[in-house]
Amino acid sequence: MPVRMTKRDKHNESLRVKEALEAPQAVASLKKFKGPKFDQTVNVVMHLNLDTKQSDQNLRGAISLPQGIGKSKRVVAFCQSDVAPKALEAGAVKAGGEELVAEIEKGWMDFDVAVASPDMMRVVSKLGKVLGPKGLMPSPKAGTVTPDIAGAVKEYAAGKVEYRTDTAGNIHAIIGKMSFPEASLTENLTHFIHTIEKIRPATVKGHYIKSITISGAMTPGIKVKYVAAAAPE
Repeated sequence: MPVRMTKRDKHNESLRVKEALEAPQAVASLKKFKGPKFDQTVNVVMHLNLDTKQSDQNLRGAISLPQGIGKSKRVVAFCQSDVAPKALEAGAVKAGGEELVAEIEKGWMDFDVAVASPDMMRVVSKLGKVLGPKGLMPSPKAGTVTPDIAGAVKEYAAGKVEYRTDTAGNIHAIIGKMSFPEASLTENLTHFIHTIEKIRPATVKGHYIKSITISGAMTPGIKVKYVAAAAPE
């Protein structure tokens, strides 16, 4: 049975642009769509020429966007007792070592991000089966295992964006809210693209970035123009 289109869907389809646009024009076109009553997140999807079976092409990391993402996150910090007060001051909802591990083992999961100092990973490893499936296990690649606990808490609490490639070589991320000014969304978008450009694996041949699309949580997508240069053979 065909999906019935609402008036909003029909309106937005009439505004859909098929060709790829420069970043500022793509953002402007996206903001013309009629949205729901809530403030939608704005997402970017980058399709990359990656073979994620190769470890060096399985990209993962985190980015602090210049204009933030309009959303705070609940952060817990696994750290020594002398560092815990600094983590709490930086915005952590809870901070500690064995006692925090025990609390999570009992079922407490009211957090979005977990950070840990390197010396605490021996303790945190007990939570692998609990945090791993939820994508919450601290990782050096994501920047959530670091000696600078207070700094990490502050960045993630402010909405630092994590990214990782899926099996098809796509990277999904939030770049802000629809209520953001066009200039702020454009700045976040270009910053994210440039960051992904810089981490191009040396083993990738040919074009690296195949396509870029931005969309609201409940809007059609808009293609972003990108001129890719082939890597030297």
